[in-house]
Amino acid sequence: MSGERASGEADLLATWEAGLGEAPAGRALLLHRAARPDVDATRLPALPVGERETDLITLRRALFGERMDVRLECAACGQDMEFDLDAGQLAGSLGGRGEPVVRIQESGWDVEFRLPSIADLHTAARAADPRAALLARCLVTAAHDGTAVPAGELPPPVRRRIAEAVEAADPGADLTLDVACPECGEATRAELDIASYLWTELDSWARDVLLDVHLLATAYGWSEPEILALSPLRRRYYLELCADV
Repeated sequence: MSGERASGEADLLATWEAGLGEAPAGRALLLHRAARPDVDATRLPALPVGERETDLITLRRALFGERMDVRLECAACGQDMEFDLDAGQLAGSLGGRGEPVVRIQESGWDVEFRLPSIADLHTAARAADPRAALLARCLVTAAHDGTAVPAGELPPPVRRRIAEAVEAADPGADLTLDVACPECGEATRAELDIASYLWTELDSWARDVLLDVHLLATAYGWSEPEILALSPLRRRYYLELCADV
């Protein structure tokens, strides 16, 4: 068990170290790799957005538990708000992994649309019209009364139906919170960036672990693998003994 724990902590430290020089997108990918070691790393950017968010929440629960401390500024009065979020309840609200393609058949329309992935979002964001670029990138087929219709010619009602179908099929893609301010009572709507949130927690954890390693290595001459192999309880006990010396 101690060997598994040491290996797990060493892997997390390696993920943290690799992410220090990365932009947020690169850090999110590293975290996703840690969450899904069963999936080829080259396939991860192609997974639906909601699947990645669910994977990261699952990793966060495994590493740091169910309680999430969230801080937010009220959009109406500027008051700083702090509240607890239950990661288990959040994960339960996202639903399971659905089909990667949604289909709309109504009013003569037959449309198939692929659930957007992180790679799709990043590519579309660089276009002059990101919404149009995302539509064109993820549209599989579209026909009206049997006649093929290109993405650029889809009418607004059909585009809205596609957006509604994608939201229903991939609810985890939009982690949005509505928080009522205790001061003014107004609701603030904010997106929860789980990748950024988890990275902040991992960064804090890694720096604490490295400080423990430094103190115990200095006091006892142990190597990093030897220290990581200690249980958290024994590690804390040795640190207390160091402080008493």
